[in-house]
Amino acid sequence: MKNILITGGSGLVGKQLTALLEQKGYEVAWLSRRPQQRTHFLWDVARQEIDPKALEWADAVVHLAGEGVAEKRWTRERKQAILRSRTESTALLHRAIAAAKQRPSVFISASAVGYYGFDTGAALLDEGSSSGTDFLADVVRAWENEVKKIEALSLRCVILRIGIVLDAQGGALAEMLKPPVAAPLGTGAQWMSWIHVEDLVRMFVFALEKTTLQGIYNAVGPYPATNQQLTKEAATAKGKPYLGLGVPEFVLKLVLGEMAAMVLGGNRVSSQKIQKAGFEFEYPKLTDALKAIF
Repeated sequence: MKNILITGGSGLVGKQLTALLEQKGYEVAWLSRRPQQRTHFLWDVARQEIDPKALEWADAVVHLAGEGVAEKRWTRERKQAILRSRTESTALLHRAIAAAKQRPSVFISASAVGYYGFDTGAALLDEGSSSGTDFLADVVRAWENEVKKIEALSLRCVILRIGIVLDAQGGALAEMLKPPVAAPLGTGAQWMSWIHVEDLVRMFVFALEKTTLQGIYNAVGPYPATNQQLTKEAATAKGKPYLGLGVPEFVLKLVLGEMAAMVLGGNRVSSQKIQKAGFEFEYPKLTDALKAIF
């Protein structure tokens, strides 16, 4: 396995994954609507168009593409965009792989712990836990169902259900620490299943290289934290003032609308399955992860 094709390569995870793969000697190409300086193949999900050479070039595909779920308020149109960016991109890849004369042998897809539902309390969830019934759970379930169609083409498929990604350059951590004073959201008691971005990138490489790995795995660290704990420790690591009084629920609903359910709820998700498969975390504990980031 030499050639790795990535969708969503310009995103937070995609850029770091590309760098690590190239460091390890792989050839990396991105699927992009606007091919630029690096090796790119053209695709356009809205038009359902893709360069057929891309899937014949690739030994493996890493599928990261999808509209950000927390970037804009959830209007009806935005919710459709979040869903379709995932299902239609995966369906396009399915058709291209099925038509390819020489197919990749491995397909690794991002997914999300949103599969389990907005708020599952303190219950420890594993990959066999039931799906939620809210908007994001519906999106993730539909997304994973499209990936399973690719698996039916006799490719080795791995789905990584990603939790809250911690990184200084973007994502949830940057948003949490944006206000002048850091404060928990709502009660702060909701669980947050987090993972350091470097561990997540390493997990994607692990999934590519470990030929016995197949199926669904939670991409979260071993020690979930409450929103209050994570906010307080992040503020300390960043050297930012921390206010123990939580942002009231009604304020979050006023500002975020339906999207408030995503930050007021949470999940306590297990990483045991991926650890039993042999993956070792560089940053298993929150304090160490935050210290490395800041």
